[in-house]
Order: sequence, then C-alpha cells, then structure tokens
Amino acid sequence: MENTVKITAAEVNKLRQTTGAGMMDCKKALVEAGGDFEKAIEILRKKGQKVAANRADRESTEGAAIAKVSADNTKGVAIVLGCETDFVGKNENFVSLANEFADLAFNYDSKEDFLAADFNGMTVAEKLIEQTGVIGEKLEINAFEKIEAPYVGFYIHAGNKIATLVGLSANVDGSDVVAKDVAMQVAAMNPIALNEAGVNATIIEKEIEIAKDQLRQEGKPEAMLDNIAKGKLQRFFKDNTLVNQDFIKDSKQSVGQYVKTIGNVEVVNFKRVALGA
Repeated sequence: MENTVKITAAEVNKLRQTTGAGMMDCKKALVEAGGDFEKAIEILRKKGQKVAANRADRESTEGAAIAKVSADNTKGVAIVLGCETDFVGKNENFVSLANEFADLAFNYDSKEDFLAADFNGMTVAEKLIEQTGVIGEKLEINAFEKIEAPYVGFYIHAGNKIATLVGLSANVDGSDVVAKDVAMQVAAMNPIALNEAGVNATIIEKEIEIAKDQLRQEGKPEAMLDNIAKGKLQRFFKDNTLVNQDFIKDSKQSVGQYVKTIGNVEVVNFKRVALGA
C-alpha cells in the first residue's frame, strides 16, 4: 500500500536544520517514518552508523584544527575535527561544527569525557556518526588539548591546518601580542618540548648516540666523543625546545628572551594540533 502521509516543506526543513542532512534524505526519512519526526531522526542516525561502519578503515587526515580561549584568557582548548577530504574540510558547515565542538570542549578535561558529552540531545560521539551519514565521510576527533595559565593565547594557521595554544606565567601589558607571536612560533617550528627538562630521556639518549656515530665516522677519538656529543645535544635543544629556539620574528634573541621583553614573564605551557598529525 502506498504511503499517503503528506510531508510538508516546513517539516523537511526542520529535520534538515536539526540533523544537517540533505533535503532529499530528510524527505525520505520522514516518509519512511510516516511523518514521525523523532523516528525520522533515528532513521538518519542509523544511516550514519551504516556509513561509519563502512568507512571505519578510512583515513581522516583532512579536516579543521580549531583553537579557542576563554573570555578571561585563562583557559584554552584546541581540537582537530577530522574528515577524509580537503573539500569537506573547507566546507563552511563543517568548520562551523568544528567551532561548536571547540566551544563545548571548554567544559571537559579529556577527549573521552568530551566524546561522551551532550551535544543537542545526543553525545558528541553520536553526532560524529550522524554527520558521517550526512556527509558521507569518516568523521572523528583526532586531537583534543586543553591548557590553563594566568594568560592563554592562541593561533590558527590559514585554512585551519594547524592550531596552537600558549600559556604565559602572568597577564601583563603586551601578553596578548607576545602569546600570539609565540603561538605562531609553535605552529611554524613545531618544538618537541617547552625546555630541556621537558625532553623525553629516550629522545636524549637517541640524539647522543646519533651524534657519537657521526663523530666516529668523522674519525674523532673515542675519548672526545662524550664532550663533543654534549655540545651537539645543546644544539638539538636550541633547535627543538620552544624557549631556546631563535624567535622567528627576530633571530637575534630566543623565544624565552623575547617573552621577557614585557616583564618577568615566562612561557609555562603550549599545545599544537595539526591535520594528519
């Protein structure tokens, strides 16, 4: 028997606004649901689950990296909403969803808690599955970072490819400019740690061994290797730890020295998220 339920354009539009699904998908779901709005939402969610299952092995290396700070600049969050293609990653609705997720992320301290959080009547994880059905690509939260400090600044690289957060030890005149400059440094130079103390011992051991191997190949005496390798390690710290790096806007000073130009201030934390990382 043919379904005689009349589906109005207003009903279709309401479902579209609620779920983000296309007009035809919304109309089909409403017809299948016999006009029952909640049942139509469930139909679209199940479609999302099927698409998500089919695309589980896909790589979500494109998307949008978003960073935001609280109104008082004491908290910052950075997330990556991943998708499969650059085309979707640049879509206005997709970037808007990433921003909504980032706003919500302020309330949670871990990715797990965030994924379980309520997002307009469903969890964030359920919303990702729903939108996988709507968009037709695998969607997931590929990164979730949060910092707190007396002053937090951020930077988002053009095209939402990289997002960074930087925490300063004090909120003084010029903190806004300095925090943004250092956040840009983090985006461009990708330091592995804040300072020497933050570098993993395994990485240090590996760098020393690499340096010694190079020195042996150059014919340096074994007795000299330790001292020369330590010198090379200091160069490694200078290149790869944030406060010791040359400041990209003025290579005559380090990042740590630049931060001191506004007073007795230090960088206390940073986070960097990026597509495909």
